[in-house]
Amino acid sequence: MAERPHSFSFVHAADLHLDTPFSGVHAVAPQVATALRDASLAALDAIVDLAISRSAAFVLFAGDVYDGAERGLRAQLRFRDNLARLSRSGIASFVVHGNHDPVESGWSALGEGWPEGVTVFRPHEVTVVPVMHDGAQIATVQGISYARRDTAENLARLLTRPDGDGVHIGLLHCNVEGAPGGHANYAPCTLDDLRATRLDYLALGHVHERRILAGPGAGDPWVVYPGNSQARSPRASERGAKGAVVVEVRDSVVLEPEFVACDQVRFAEVAVDVAEFSEFGGLASELAALAEEARAAADGRSVVLRGVLGGRGGLHRDLARPGLLDELLRHLRDGSGALNPFVWWDAIVDESAAETEVEAGRGDFADDLLAIAAALEDEHLAAALAALAGEAPRPLRRPIDELLATREQRESLLAAASRLALSELGGSR
Repeated sequence: MAERPHSFSFVHAADLHLDTPFSGVHAVAPQVATALRDASLAALDAIVDLAISRSAAFVLFAGDVYDGAERGLRAQLRFRDNLARLSRSGIASFVVHGNHDPVESGWSALGEGWPEGVTVFRPHEVTVVPVMHDGAQIATVQGISYARRDTAENLARLLTRPDGDGVHIGLLHCNVEGAPGGHANYAPCTLDDLRATRLDYLALGHVHERRILAGPGAGDPWVVYPGNSQARSPRASERGAKGAVVVEVRDSVVLEPEFVACDQVRFAEVAVDVAEFSEFGGLASELAALAEEARAAADGRSVVLRGVLGGRGGLHRDLARPGLLDELLRHLRDGSGALNPFVWWDAIVDESAAETEVEAGRGDFADDLLAIAAALEDEHLAAALAALAGEAPRPLRRPIDELLATREQRESLLAAASRLALSELGGSR
């Protein structure tokens, strides 16, 4: 009888979103747009390098390999070639498709032409695949892909612990109730659904923030979102280091996942209190200094940066002057865009307020305004914003929908609108 190895490791990655276009950047900075578009592909290269360097037994890709159903040829060939690199190193690959790249929509250039050792799980039913080492079973991996984007079925309930030796792993693209990030509710499930599988490790995708939702204890499996491999926007869930997790197994015990950064471009946000500055020269210098700090903290990676101006100060009224923020943004870009690695200023957002604002609690119009904003339920706010978004030109509807996708984003927009209204009232007194 073959003896199982005492230890091995595997790599868990998700949400590659290969060839994300970043089309909005190209018109003003084609070199930055090219770097951003290549970043997702280079992050995949880094994940494969990581697996090979760690002599991993296999790699798990937990959905949204591609950014959309169109699946560009460049992205498909890069993915195939990297799986071939793994295959040549004796490393198996397991892939599920998610809501961005469902199996039954979009175009595939590859058909069934996958390298040896690659398993792409089909939709509609769970498949269990054994992982062998020197004739012994060290693990099983089971998974199921999305057939369509709007998958509302609880796929977690289809997973169950199989018979046999080794560590048992489930590979799933899903939204766990209570998970961070406010992602769309595709393949919804609960932690209890995942516990009921009695598997040892649930390798999840869909949520772009790195999170361990459950770990060993009282029979719990590891339930892990590794986050996306390369950030795609300045949203809060996209900021910071991105990559994959390496999971070591010793004597059939799954140890705590180790995060390893594989991203090529970091997204970050810096905040500045305008009350600290009496003129724009000092504000611009502070923003430039923060940009350099962000670049130094990115471990040799380029940075896409957003600045948020807050607080109350005399600069607030000047910030509202037509074109001033655009001029400030161009100045900052001129000073940092040519660096290598670069810092690209995505936007400067003004959330500052006037030095004296209308006080709440006086029973006047401003107080009524605050009361209405505080009482506005999220579903009513969402419906109102959706109605406004529906009136936008068609090319803008998807970006607007993404901007309003989560409760946190909608409440932030409402708060900003309230601040602006109160500031204008205060400034007109």
